[in-house]
Amino acid sequence: MAWFDWFRGRVVVVTGASSGIGRATALAFASAGARVALVARRRAELDAVAAQAGEALVVPTDVTDRAAVRTCFDRVVERFGRVDIVVNNAGVLKPALVLDLDGRDLEAMLRVNLFGALYVMQEAIGRMLAQEDGVVVNVASLGGRRGVSPIGGYCATKFALVGLTEALREELHGKPVHVALVEPGVVETPMVENVTQDEEFLDFWPTALNMPPSWVVWAIFAAARFRLTELSVPPGAGTFEKLAALAPGVSDALVHWTKNAASWLARRQARS
Repeated sequence: MAWFDWFRGRVVVVTGASSGIGRATALAFASAGARVALVARRRAELDAVAAQAGEALVVPTDVTDRAAVRTCFDRVVERFGRVDIVVNNAGVLKPALVLDLDGRDLEAMLRVNLFGALYVMQEAIGRMLAQEDGVVVNVASLGGRRGVSPIGGYCATKFALVGLTEALREELHGKPVHVALVEPGVVETPMVENVTQDEEFLDFWPTALNMPPSWVVWAIFAAARFRLTELSVPPGAGTFEKLAALAPGVSDALVHWTKNAASWLARRQARS
């Protein structure tokens, strides 16, 4: 594809690059000829990704540490000279019913999903404004548009990220830096695999319906290349959010119906 060549030579920073969506995204950008900076906490996993990613810079970083994030971007600029694209993907998920939600778990999710994303945006966009070009793609969630159980705490953090992103877009209006939202549904990643043993989660969403990370990667590519504002994955999935805004009672009923259908499907799979 001709537009795919646009990424050749671009400097791309991917957070949460050690596994899941981040890993798939980093490898896809590397395949497109981009120079990729791999950001996550786990050095060994990042090294394994780097071994497949060509000209890649490994930058072990805890995104919840503001000073560490600043050092991370300093290293990227020192190595590559600039930052063209940032995929703000790092995230954690701890499922629980809202009435059972441990405040410490919610705080841990907020630190990564919201504060970490904020620190990355602030460091990246400051440099992009100075070079008068750049794109940030925030990986949120369909759960950031409509809360669902048993991941209410996670949804709350993604709601916050969506609001932060929308406000930031207003601040950047007329400036040469673009911020996009990609909002996937449930993706087959290690993060999701770690929680799909939770019975409440399985009642809500059988693993057979999980999407591959490649679906999200293509949305990230499109958002970065064409400076799109918002993409839901799969396409059109955000329609339910619009229904929820217009008729919340109806959307609640649909969620309950979907859960019942999913639970029936899971029991049928278990018997087969």
